Amino acid sequence: MVDSFEKVPCFIYDNSKQGSLAIAQTIAALITSKQQESKPCVLGLATGSSPKLVYAELVRMHKEEGLSFRNVITFNLDEYYPIDADALQSYKRFMYTHLFNHVDMVASNIHIPDGSIPKEEVKSHCAAYEALIEQSGGIDLQILGIGNNGHIGFNEPGSTLFSKTRLITLDNSTRLANSFEFTNMSEVPRLAITMGISTILKAKKIVLMAWGPLKAPVVQQAVEGPVTDYVPASLLQQHDDVQFIMDTAAATELTRNKSPWLTGECEWSTDMIKKAVTQMALKLSKPILSLTDRDYNEYGLSDLLVEKGDAYEVNLQVYYMLRDSITGWPGGKPNVVIPNHPERSNPYPKKAVIFSPHPDDDIISMGGTFQRLHDQGHEVHVAYQTSGNIAVTDEFVTRFLDFAVGFEDLFGINSEMSQKILQEARAFLQSKKSNQIDTPEIRAIKGLIRRCEAKATCRYVGLTDDKAHFMNLPFYETGAIEKKPMGEADVEMTISLLRQIQPQQIYCAGDLADPHGTHKVCLDIIFESMRRLKAAGDAWVKDCWVWLYKGAWQEWDISEIEMAIPMSPDQVMKKRFGIFIHQSQKDSVPFQGSDSREFWQRAEERNANTANIYAQLGLTQYAAMEAFRRWHY
Repeated sequence: MVDSFEKVPCFIYDNSKQGSLAIAQTIAALITSKQQESKPCVLGLATGSSPKLVYAELVRMHKEEGLSFRNVITFNLDEYYPIDADALQSYKRFMYTHLFNHVDMVASNIHIPDGSIPKEEVKSHCAAYEALIEQSGGIDLQILGIGNNGHIGFNEPGSTLFSKTRLITLDNSTRLANSFEFTNMSEVPRLAITMGISTILKAKKIVLMAWGPLKAPVVQQAVEGPVTDYVPASLLQQHDDVQFIMDTAAATELTRNKSPWLTGECEWSTDMIKKAVTQMALKLSKPILSLTDRDYNEYGLSDLLVEKGDAYEVNLQVYYMLRDSITGWPGGKPNVVIPNHPERSNPYPKKAVIFSPHPDDDIISMGGTFQRLHDQGHEVHVAYQTSGNIAVTDEFVTRFLDFAVGFEDLFGINSEMSQKILQEARAFLQSKKSNQIDTPEIRAIKGLIRRCEAKATCRYVGLTDDKAHFMNLPFYETGAIEKKPMGEADVEMTISLLRQIQPQQIYCAGDLADPHGTHKVCLDIIFESMRRLKAAGDAWVKDCWVWLYKGAWQEWDISEIEMAIPMSPDQVMKKRFGIFIHQSQKDSVPFQGSDSREFWQRAEERNANTANIYAQLGLTQYAAMEAFRRWHY
């Protein structure tokens, strides 16, 4: 019955890498078949984070398998306006960086809207772009991403079915979503040149890709909702040959995953029962124990009652699962036996490592739990995986440079080397252009600022300095938003630290909604490290439990939570003050993403919402809760 909900073919892969490989193989097969026919292959290409792995695989195919691009003609979907072609954020630069510089494309076959032309020439430029597509025989395969508001290309909500290549005003939500590429929101262009919906729909074949949990709601609307201009991607339902390719995270809101019992037979595992019943209770605004047989039947869960008995028995089962996930003892309660407690009582005290992708994720995402682990006598270490240097504004660096100069003057210190570094740093910042990457010295200063804030946070919680570990993983240190893939050095450094500490608990960020992608790389590094340690037979690994927290962008679904740590109002305030220590991240944060709230506001609202959901389901009302899910390896 999936087809009765999904109006376009959907292909779901375990992760974005697998999905990207499939798309790259489709592109390569088309290029090859056109070569065999001695015909050009006309591709419509997208930019942004979604197609990066696709382009990386195409480059690999070219270098290792001999895939030639000599017969390929490309037309890019869009470009910011106005923007210099060599700006770090320009899509022309993106395409050359990720694809064109690494394959044997014919330069005259590359077409990208020009974001630097005078405004009075834009209209004729757009008309010429349309004509070029027609002269090339039309687009054989169009690759698309999807915006959080449903845009394709830069066709914002309201773009009509008949729209062509044109200059368009960017929706504020799109500018917010793309602001992580720019130093601050004011630098994000307000206009863009984009192919129109009509232009896109003329392509012979369309492949739309969607990765990550942030895309899940709009994917559901585009795939299962009505055809409407207000969700431009839904207009693709009218195309004869279109595919949506997504990872499991982007597919979570599809009915086949969110409510699989509605699409046919369902295997009623414990997790599925919990998911179905909590979802129903929240939709009906009822506590779990108040649900009736009639509620189950009307919500499409009659099969569950047939298999498991009456509503009361199922209600109790789910209620107990939720109740047993709540604990004030994240390290396990010592000297007691609680069979259904999320954590083991022994050993006590435990050694715990909190992995923090950026130097503030520890206090933002699990600050209450962090403090409780320490207060309850456990040996807590924090491993700061990256320097976080790109998230420090130039103005903040200037402030610290002024302090450093003033400090030397105040105490009569005259270090020739330090004076030289300070003068060069100040001169660079004064003349810095928008397309420039910070010098290694500036990056080091920014990293030092964040390191000092992180150390201060650890002291605030009660940790001694030797419990804070600054890893500065190499993948992050590019000086730009774009990071390197996970490397062998990253894994080896992580394995070394874990072997040094030999923890019984590991906490790490499972929040893949981070717009910079840093959290995912950091998580993959930990996963790979633990797999290798297990394979190597390290004895301590079998007694180490890994708990995943989510960051500043989202929280676990209530049915996924396996450990919920309640917080009192005083604990909420103590966590807030801990977040305030990270002054460089307060008020104005570069590359913040689509959420304009400060991080302490995001954290408090998210934690309060988790507590409220538990209360709505009939559990005790707490001021706030931090939530975790266990990873089994």
